[in-house]
Amino acid sequence: MSQAWTVRMQARPGLRLSLTRRGWALFLSALFLAATAPVVEALQSGDFIYTTDGIAITITGYTGSGGELSIPDTIDGLTVTGIGEQAFESCSGLTRVTIPDSVTTIGDWAFYDCDWLTSVTLGNGVTRIGPSAFQDCFSLAGVTMGTGVTNIGSSAFQSCTALTSVRIPDSVISIGGYAFKNCSGLTGLAIGNGVTSIGDVAFGFCSGLARVTIPDSVTVIGKRVFEGCTGLISVTIPGSVTNVDLDVFKLCRRLARVFFKGNAPSVDANIFLDANQTTVYYLPRTTGWAAAMGGRPTVLWNAQVQAGGSFGMRAGQFGFSISGTSNLVIVVEACTSLAHSVWCPVGTNTLTGGTSAFSDPQAVNHSARFYRIQAP
Repeated sequence: MSQAWTVRMQARPGLRLSLTRRGWALFLSALFLAATAPVVEALQSGDFIYTTDGIAITITGYTGSGGELSIPDTIDGLTVTGIGEQAFESCSGLTRVTIPDSVTTIGDWAFYDCDWLTSVTLGNGVTRIGPSAFQDCFSLAGVTMGTGVTNIGSSAFQSCTALTSVRIPDSVISIGGYAFKNCSGLTGLAIGNGVTSIGDVAFGFCSGLARVTIPDSVTVIGKRVFEGCTGLISVTIPGSVTNVDLDVFKLCRRLARVFFKGNAPSVDANIFLDANQTTVYYLPRTTGWAAAMGGRPTVLWNAQVQAGGSFGMRAGQFGFSISGTSNLVIVVEACTSLAHSVWCPVGTNTLTGGTSAFSDPQAVNHSARFYRIQAP
């Protein structure tokens, strides 16, 4: 057992601090470092307050009136590489911000509560968006992320209720917990193909989301990721996800379809808590599937185009038959070029009794037309 030491702190009479020998050594080391650490002086150039190591600059404050702001890549001849913690917090006059390629990090709470900020463009040098960096920016409607971003911190965009569309670039590896929680206006979401983990409640209560496809790169989906997404209808989960955690779809009352592309994952019993309209779909040649998952029914998704007698051009329309599990809902999409494919839905069919006939009256208006079948 280690021997305890007792130190009387003179600054506050009667206060005692008990430390082990190791703790005592650490305590003395901390006092020494505090006494010998260099004092960092805050400097100012124009509207920007900053600190520097003599080589690079971190912006730590702002005294300007706001409006449209382009953060400079140099100040007083030195490169701006960072935006520090709380640097622009509660700058209600800011409306648009452009961050240059020289900046690599955006600190915690950097733009927190900038409630008139409508647009942010991040330079390609930014690799880290700190926790709560843009939290409570209620007017933020557009975010353009550079191709250098690798980490989106926890609560980075939480409660940005005006945000309508987010494209997360392929460079991003992790999306922190609560990153987009309460972004109720978010209707468009594209998750990049480099993301490997999505943190707890990352998209919780994003009531505007209707359809989400999680890319094959993702291996970890946190707890309650889509909790309270009351508008969510369809989600696709890759085979790389082998565990689906607690309450992922809690309160998703409109969720109709969850598509699993791989073998049956391990799931929490409450995955579909109060999501009572959901059907789980799985693909042929995958394993581990039972008749239900988390209390919701599972169905084999095995739709196929049949090259039988109805296939081809007839009476000015191109058509074919689709077969598969009874009552599957199928969307047929078409494009005019496989080299530059832009797929558009051209029909929705229900496989009543396991079959359905599709026909396209617009086929005659195109020199070439390609088709594919998708889940809705």
